[in-house]
Amino acid sequence: MAHFLLLNPNTSVETTVMMVGIAQSYVPEGVVVIGATVESGVPMITTEAELEAAAQEVVVCWRRQREQPSGVIVGAFGDPGLDQLRAMTEVPCVGLCEAAMLEASAEGRRFGVATVTPGLIEPIDRRAVTLQLGKLYTGIRLTPGNPRELANRPRQLIELLAVAVEESIELDGAEAVIIGGGPLGQAALALTGRFSVPIIAPVPAATRQLMRLM
Repeated sequence: MAHFLLLNPNTSVETTVMMVGIAQSYVPEGVVVIGATVESGVPMITTEAELEAAAQEVVVCWRRQREQPSGVIVGAFGDPGLDQLRAMTEVPCVGLCEAAMLEASAEGRRFGVATVTPGLIEPIDRRAVTLQLGKLYTGIRLTPGNPRELANRPRQLIELLAVAVEESIELDGAEAVIIGGGPLGQAALALTGRFSVPIIAPVPAATRQLMRLM
């Protein structure tokens, strides 16, 4: 039986379980999604320094795996450790940010990101440029307040992200909007279908990309 590894660069096991549940609902029968959580770091990555540290923990976590999966999803929006994994294994590896941006930009759509982490603006911006999508990228719209506190208030999180999505569409001209963050997985699904443009949930986007690579 084929299995995918969803490797969470955040230390929150609860977040891992949530993302695994989402990914599992997007794979065909006979494919199992297994979660792995890094042992060192922070429960929710909110700064570039934390993102860089998480990349090394992703490598450590990968090396702990006893069974080689059929594919790997790096479950944090900055894709920490993704390039390192691709250099270490021939197994297909995808990241939430890369997959979401590729899906959002399909057919030349202009796309933006709605998220909660001002400390990750620069690495997310760079990701769009690295993927050669800079001309289609309309930028980031943020929710107010502390990202980690907001993540623990699901209803408020959804409504504040909705405002950020509206700003991305109305002020920036986005034709698709990504909800930027692995821990925002449930909120992303809740916002899907609520707007006149596609709302891209990163975990499903990454799962779909991995299936295509298979």
